[in-house]
Amino acid sequence: MSSVAVLTQESFNEHRSGLLQEQSEEEDALPTYKDAFPPLPEKAASPEGTQETANAWTSKIRPLKSSVITQVFHVPLEERKYKDLNQFGEGDQAKVCVDIMHKTGAHLELSLAKDQGLSIMVSGKLDAVMKARKEIVSRLQTQASATVAIPKEHHRFVIGKNGEKLQELELKTATKIQIPRPDDPSNQIKISGTKEGLEKAKHEILLISAEQDKRAVERVNIDKVYHPFITGAYNKLVGEMMQETGARVNVPPPSVNKTEIVITGEKEQVALAVTMIKKIYEDKANSYTVSSVTAPSWLHRFIIGKKGQNLAKITQQMPKVHIEFTEGEDKITLEGPTKDVQMVQGQIEVIVTDLISRMDYTEISVDPKFHRHLIGKGGVNINRIKELHKVTVRIPPDNEKSNLIRIEGDPQGVQEAKKELLELASRMENERTKDLIIEQRFHRAIIGQKGEKIKEVRDKFPEVIINFPDPAQKSDIVQLRGPRNEVEKCAKFMQKIVAEMVENSFSLSVPIFKQFHRNIIGKGGSNIKKIREETTTRIDLPAENSNSEMIVITGKKANCEVARNRILAIQKELANITEIEVSIPSKLHNSLIGSKGRFVRSIMEECGGVHIHFPTEGSGIDKVTIRGPVEEVEKAKQQLLALAEEKQTKSHTAELRAKPEYHKFLIGKGGGNIRKVRDSTGARIIFPTADDKDQELITVVGTEEAVRDAQKELEELIKSLDNVVEDTMNVDPKHHRYFVARRGQVLRDLADEYGGVMVSFPRTATQSDKVTLKGAKECVEAAKKRMLEIVEDLEAQVTIECVITQKFHRSIMGPKGSRIQQITRDHNVQIKFPEREDQQGKQAPIQENGEANGEVKEPVDPNAPKRCDVIVISGRKERCEAAVEALKALVPVTTEVEVPFELHRYIIGQKGSGIRKMMDEFEVNIQVPAPEQQSDKISITGLANHLDRAKEGLLERVKELQADQEDRALRSFKLTITVDPKHHPKIIGRKGAIITTIRTEHDVNIQFPEKNDENQDQITITGYEHKAIAARDAIQAIVDELEEMISEDITLDSRVHARIIGARGKGIRKIMDEFKVDLRFPQSGASDPNLVTVTGRPELVDEAIDHLLNLEEEYLADVVENEAKMAYMRPPGGSAAAMDEQRGPSKGFVVREAPWTTGNEKAPDMSSSEDFPSFGAPVATKTSPWGPKRF
Repeated sequence: MSSVAVLTQESFNEHRSGLLQEQSEEEDALPTYKDAFPPLPEKAASPEGTQETANAWTSKIRPLKSSVITQVFHVPLEERKYKDLNQFGEGDQAKVCVDIMHKTGAHLELSLAKDQGLSIMVSGKLDAVMKARKEIVSRLQTQASATVAIPKEHHRFVIGKNGEKLQELELKTATKIQIPRPDDPSNQIKISGTKEGLEKAKHEILLISAEQDKRAVERVNIDKVYHPFITGAYNKLVGEMMQETGARVNVPPPSVNKTEIVITGEKEQVALAVTMIKKIYEDKANSYTVSSVTAPSWLHRFIIGKKGQNLAKITQQMPKVHIEFTEGEDKITLEGPTKDVQMVQGQIEVIVTDLISRMDYTEISVDPKFHRHLIGKGGVNINRIKELHKVTVRIPPDNEKSNLIRIEGDPQGVQEAKKELLELASRMENERTKDLIIEQRFHRAIIGQKGEKIKEVRDKFPEVIINFPDPAQKSDIVQLRGPRNEVEKCAKFMQKIVAEMVENSFSLSVPIFKQFHRNIIGKGGSNIKKIREETTTRIDLPAENSNSEMIVITGKKANCEVARNRILAIQKELANITEIEVSIPSKLHNSLIGSKGRFVRSIMEECGGVHIHFPTEGSGIDKVTIRGPVEEVEKAKQQLLALAEEKQTKSHTAELRAKPEYHKFLIGKGGGNIRKVRDSTGARIIFPTADDKDQELITVVGTEEAVRDAQKELEELIKSLDNVVEDTMNVDPKHHRYFVARRGQVLRDLADEYGGVMVSFPRTATQSDKVTLKGAKECVEAAKKRMLEIVEDLEAQVTIECVITQKFHRSIMGPKGSRIQQITRDHNVQIKFPEREDQQGKQAPIQENGEANGEVKEPVDPNAPKRCDVIVISGRKERCEAAVEALKALVPVTTEVEVPFELHRYIIGQKGSGIRKMMDEFEVNIQVPAPEQQSDKISITGLANHLDRAKEGLLERVKELQADQEDRALRSFKLTITVDPKHHPKIIGRKGAIITTIRTEHDVNIQFPEKNDENQDQITITGYEHKAIAARDAIQAIVDELEEMISEDITLDSRVHARIIGARGKGIRKIMDEFKVDLRFPQSGASDPNLVTVTGRPELVDEAIDHLLNLEEEYLADVVENEAKMAYMRPPGGSAAAMDEQRGPSKGFVVREAPWTTGNEKAPDMSSSEDFPSFGAPVATKTSPWGPKRF
């Protein structure tokens, strides 16, 4: 059984009223404002307090400062924690400093002052220096504390705003300052830190207090030296003065370099205190004196005594006397009361006399390269000598480049220490030296850029000295010197480096037609870079102006092959290039190539530049590759085969063997012997190279008859060489030394040149002149003949003196003596340079009656050359004379070139780069006069044959600079054009597009007026005259076009504005670009919201207006249609009205506890388009007293 409920109108109204009652009952359940709109979480408080939000556009730009600073701190003797610095490079103090450097990142340098105080120079970033300073104070300096009393009301001025003044004061004085809290009645400020810091902090605090004191302030300038007399012992005198007068007297402490004494208080009190201070000053000034005592500077530290003990005894007795020691001066300055100064002077003179009588010093000369070995690791060697002989030893630092070591102390200890140090130095001179043979081409790679790689080797083996030969010598010998074990380790390490370089230095050349080089390089070097990276090789292409077609590939052999194949593949793809292989017996390859490639080069040139590639010599491969255009390749193939056939029919080869030591003799000096055989027989004789496995095999090539004759002749020579004989000759014993000197170098050269002949000289004690030669008969005869020539040269040897001023000797010698060694080799002479003259000179002994050591000294000829200028040359007379000419040719000469003064700075270049480049290029020294001289003369010094080139180069550079000056003058032409400021934005264009185009096209600079300029209509153009005029015409054309434009107002319904403008102005930009016009829509609140302005050329303005009116008509139809739809969508009038009457007006979205219900804030206007804008509609900006909003 089912039932149906019928809902009548009455029951519905009754039900609805019940719902309304329930709704009013549930008002309390409405959400609160905070529940509906929860606030954003607040930003966490910064530990340093509230900070403003960073803004890249509004934040202030701080000035750039240097990131590295340097500060110097001084720790007095009495405040030092570690006071023993006798150990060289050891001690807790050094460890603490190293720890501070590791912790803070700052760099510390320590030095000891004469008063045994410690000076510390700290370098690094600001925060690192501050941290280091704090560590130094806490770990190297003893701490103290003091209090200073100032009025309570002045405390806030010491603290400063946000405590900034207090922090600055603590950093400045390196102290900790504790100021009592405001609720603490105490006026005592506590300071803790170093003694010097305490004084500075007290002084600064009292100054702050004095400045804030509203009573009278008087400043008196008194010389610093009189301040102790005003303060008195322990500030007793100044304390009594303040108590007597009632004024406050602030005297700067000794560590603060100020002479100003500040007095504050009542006017009468201040005047009385000033009178008392001036009276003390005048009394002391009248009874004050300055004196000095003569004492050698090296005795100063002995006068001061260990830790200042000797000096302390004097100063305790005479505290009013100031004693000053000046480094490097042989005097001691005394200042103080006259009587006291006289007494102190007497005491110090007694001490000086005593020290001179029982102390001694000496200086020894030791090469600076041995200094670090004398010091030893951690100073162990030098500390032992100091302690053993009770002396002090001063070894100059590396930057002084001095070889003088100074020893001071007891006379006997000084002599013993000197003896031991000289023995050590002598022992070091006899250390192991080893010569490494490293090909010169690897030297630069081993040294590295700016010596970086060799520095790593030297750091790894610090005790080994590595010397590379001068590049001009073309020598392969690298010398290692140092302790035996370290030298051996270093030699193995360097040999390993060389082995790796040899493996990576395989090189091959690839001939590529010149027109394809740029394709191989690729756009921006992309192709060549890719091949280099993927094959890990170095690929070098010839210069563009070079005729060479060879591309050189360097690296590991396998990688080079891969790179070559890839490069050839690129060429093959680009052109009609063919490659064929021709089989030609490998034994004919050398004859086809010809001497220095003469034969094969002629074929390549004749056949249009084809490339012919023969396999590597000794590989045994018969295939020869020909590459190039098809026709030319075929032509080269025919010529090559014809030449090979000709060589094969006429060519014959024979082989014979001879000991390798005979080869040099068979070849002869300069190839003389072998040339005779070739000329007489016509055969070609090939000796094995150093790389060949079979070093005895000699090959003869030619016609059958020529080969037979050459073979027969060579076999006879070899047979005679196998016949060993012994012969003797007589050589005067005085010449024996020449042959056996330098470990028998002359004898070794003879053996190499003459088939291994052995030469034996008698022992020195026998005084025999008999010399024995053993070897092949012909070799012995040739060696004997050569020895007689040498003896004849020695007999004919003369000695010639060449006078050249000593200042030129170093230049003549060249780097590491390379130039003088070359002259010695070229002319076969010996050259000896004189000792350098002592510039300081030694004091001549006193002579009486013109006598010295009982002998009458002959007067010196003023025209005679100085001994230090005479160079001695030994050898045959004609060779010595040639050597003299060669030496004089090396004497540098100086010439002057006239260069306008204003060009000097351009010749010098940035940081001297220009002048350095010229000096390196022309191998001369160029001296530019100082700016204050205003001179036009530039001096060039160098070898005579270099001066002309250098002078021409300098004058050429002057011409270039003068041309640049003329060009700059032409470019600086200026003209102005008057343009109405309203046209400026149009001339500039969007993002400067139009003006940039004009600037680039005409190569000019165009300057628009600044906002504050008087002439707002002036545009300045700078550049070449004709280009500036062209740019002006271009701007004028734009202006003329703009002035032709008109503006017209049209009425467009404001309801369609948003659609015409489009999203982000896309629609309006399209219209402006299409019709070349400017559109201006009315702003919010305008008197006529429908008024739109169109600006442009008349015909374009008309077209744009027509287009806009069409758009308005189209969009307006859509608007009307939408409004009609909205009208139909509303509910029927009767039932809706009844429902609205019962419901009442709509409240919208309701919340409780909103800000506008509890305070004076106004509720938001729901109908406002500004507070609640519609999507797509333009919104007018709300004006604000704070200016426009920034988004």
